[in-house]
Amino acid sequence: MPHQPDQPGHAIYARREFLRRSAVTLGSVAAASLLGPFALPGNLFADGGGLTPRTPPLPSKAKAIIHIFAAGAPSHLDTFDPKPAMEKWADKNLPNHGGGVGFPSPFTFTPSGKSGLLMSSAFPKLAEVADDLCVIRSMTVDVPAHGPAAKMMHTGSLILAKPSVGSWTLFGLGSNNRSLPGFITLGGSAEWRQAAFLPSMYQGTRADFAANKPVDRVLSNLRNDFTAPTAQRHQLDLVSQLNQDHLARFKGDEQLEARSESFELAYRMQTEAMEAFDINKESKETRELYGKSDMGAKLLVARRLVERGVRFVQIEAGGWDHHSGIFSAMTRTAGAIDQPAAALIADLKRLGMLDSTVVWWGGEFGRTVTTPGRVDANSGRDHHGKAFCAWLAGGGVKGGIAHGATDELGYEVVEKPVTIHDLHATLMRLIGYDHTKLTYRYNGRDFRLTDNFGQVVQDIIA
Repeated sequence: MPHQPDQPGHAIYARREFLRRSAVTLGSVAAASLLGPFALPGNLFADGGGLTPRTPPLPSKAKAIIHIFAAGAPSHLDTFDPKPAMEKWADKNLPNHGGGVGFPSPFTFTPSGKSGLLMSSAFPKLAEVADDLCVIRSMTVDVPAHGPAAKMMHTGSLILAKPSVGSWTLFGLGSNNRSLPGFITLGGSAEWRQAAFLPSMYQGTRADFAANKPVDRVLSNLRNDFTAPTAQRHQLDLVSQLNQDHLARFKGDEQLEARSESFELAYRMQTEAMEAFDINKESKETRELYGKSDMGAKLLVARRLVERGVRFVQIEAGGWDHHSGIFSAMTRTAGAIDQPAAALIADLKRLGMLDSTVVWWGGEFGRTVTTPGRVDANSGRDHHGKAFCAWLAGGGVKGGIAHGATDELGYEVVEKPVTIHDLHATLMRLIGYDHTKLTYRYNGRDFRLTDNFGQVVQDIIA
């Protein structure tokens, strides 16, 4: 039974009790209003739960995931799945392959690295780290529409609101830094970082980062413009003292404990987050490795975040919806990610972090083997869900290999198909979890990232 306060004997007691309770309540409300999604039920860093760092049940190397989402659906035929047999079908009707005429890739493919992995000429820098790449050539999805397919790639569901891959990762591993969110996105849809029915402490935090943006404006309301840090510290200490009195009298209050811890997290973030997003603290050589582009800066920040214990970082690297002019459009889009992604892999390896970090690149579906009209400089490709590509690097994945295969024209998967549920199951295994057992009970049933599907792609795990 909670402690019942003594009945007041006179008015002064009532006034004192009212002020004491009001102080505690207002302190809690202030914390909740300032922190928004950080005001959560349960102690954030309580032993065995919340955001406490956890050792996964299965042997694993990966401690973090960096997801580079190629929004818009890159053509597998022009990136990582060469189809020389298409040359004989150039400008010829292919009525059973989505309509239009055969469209051979305008890019060349050459063996790269010691492994001889075939890489498109669109990615000259990534070709230099080919031996670290595990290319999955047999991805497949049921619905080749951007919205549902992107939702499927991020949450494992085409329609329903489900937790994102990043939220499940944080739910499984907990946070490894008490001064930064454990799941951060650099751009992208809110749907891609949603916690859905998982506790909101596992929600992704959007960072509005750009190469030349002041670091104190990357996270909303990060800096208090009205109160100096010393005064904030005094306020926090006072609120904490009042809250502790409340907790002692009423034998615990999980929501109040969480708000207090969340307020402390927000206070610590004022320093830690600004330092993490400040790429000027890197050497000139490192910044030049990633290039001077905005994308280069984002991937450098992703490395800095993972280095500081963030579990999941997602970067939107879109612009792949190439219905026309694919050669010029893809040269531009691939060029934007080529150097930064290659630099990320090389930099992680230099720092001894590649083994503990999964780098994941890919879009939501693939592209047709045909183009409307005739093959010319304006040719592009339409949506295609039956076959597409993704690649992984680091985190216990085999490098320098291509997994699965499509037919000679790249239209259908003919060997070792990999669904999105399979990919998610594999990612969970890489961080040390059996995807069938990493579950959360909601609305009377146990849910998991992979629904009732998914097989781990064992062939790609080292």
